[in-house]
Amino acid sequence: MSSIVAACSLARPAAWAAPRRSVARSPMPSAARRPSLSVRCSAATSSTELPTSLQSLVTAFQSVPDPMARYKQLLFYATKLEPFPAEAHTEENKVKGCVSQVWVTAELQDGKIWWKADSDSQLTKGLAALLVQGLSGLAPAEIVRVPADFIAQLGLQQSLTPSRNNGFLNMFKLMQKKALDIYMQQQAGSDSEDPSSATAAAKGLAGGAPGAAQAAAAASSGAASDEAAGQDGSGGSGGNGASATPVADSMRRKLSAELQPLHLDIIDNSHQHAGHAGYKGSAGYSGETHFTVEVVSARFEGLTSIKRHRLVYGILAEELRSPVHALSLITKTPAEAGMA
Repeated sequence: MSSIVAACSLARPAAWAAPRRSVARSPMPSAARRPSLSVRCSAATSSTELPTSLQSLVTAFQSVPDPMARYKQLLFYATKLEPFPAEAHTEENKVKGCVSQVWVTAELQDGKIWWKADSDSQLTKGLAALLVQGLSGLAPAEIVRVPADFIAQLGLQQSLTPSRNNGFLNMFKLMQKKALDIYMQQQAGSDSEDPSSATAAAKGLAGGAPGAAQAAAAASSGAASDEAAGQDGSGGSGGNGASATPVADSMRRKLSAELQPLHLDIIDNSHQHAGHAGYKGSAGYSGETHFTVEVVSARFEGLTSIKRHRLVYGILAEELRSPVHALSLITKTPAEAGMA
């Protein structure tokens, strides 16, 4: 075949040469290449924004093209987790929305956070170990700024089920939330004489993870508002008629609109966690951090418990990013609740 093509090429009249060169000079091929070049540059930029510890992990996993090999690599990382203290297996440290049970703790040493984690699943231990290794030794503000898309850069989607991928994201979100709490405690301690400076510092995180940054700004702004309310004697809810339970109110509106429930009960258990860093005593928002939600809806028909919970998590995604730390769900169909 190659000889035939060569022969045809030699047999072409000279008049065909100019059009051939003209096509070669056309800008179309260059234009067609631009989108792919743009995508590659964007990915590289996102990758270079990562702390060195996380970038090393991303590079290591990207160098392993086989999904099964990546799976085995995760199991290897699971063996590198340090022993987890038994007393730390608490609801406070438990990651919500994971197929397996996972717990994470944070310890601040010399301005850096050091993580520990544990799980009842070896594969989930491996995922936790990645985050422990990648986020340990970083300042709280550095952790809050880490973009969640670094998880996609690891290239683990093909090696994990959707529920495992979702659980991995939830681990990361909880660790960012704990880092944010520590950051806000630091700001509360250093800016007690000037609450507005805590707000400015929290807004300084806006260059990083959006959800966490907005939470920090909202928390510190709330602290300043509470102090002002106390000075003018208007009380905790202020004189403007603002609700004292804005988080629960928002959850109720969204769940009612999306699920059209026959029964909806939202119980605020935050007072049981008054010592937690995210409670109002330490942060400045309304103190609504821990909830139990019981909902009866026809939308749950034909869905497994995991899918029902995933549906609710999706509806309350904004609240779960911040300030809600823990959400216990009871989801029933009308038939299951005896309301059919």
